[in-house]
Amino acid sequence: VNKNAENAIFEGFFPAIKRECYDERIYVRKAVNWALRNIGKRNGDLNAHAISIAKEIQEIDQSAARWIGRNALAELQRSDVKMLNYPRNVYGQNS
Repeated sequence: VNKNAENAIFEGFFPAIKRECYDERIYVRKAVNWALRNIGKRNGDLNAHAISIAKEIQEIDQSAARWIGRNALAELQRSDVKMLNYPRNVYGQNS
């Protein structure tokens, strides 16, 4: 884990996540979901962006996309979601 990586690096994965959310294969679907959820737990700004992407994906009329969006939103919108708050120089020392 690169604790100093900027948000732009992770935001660069959102187009691939949106592109691959149509794939019905179970491991692809899970990988896309895990990527979206974990990016969204890196810090508050990425959380908001990942929630926005998950909502877009959930509106796609395709079962894999709806599952990915619904599952990601369920975790990213929880009140007790554990944020990593990386990079610490921007988001503080508390995790």
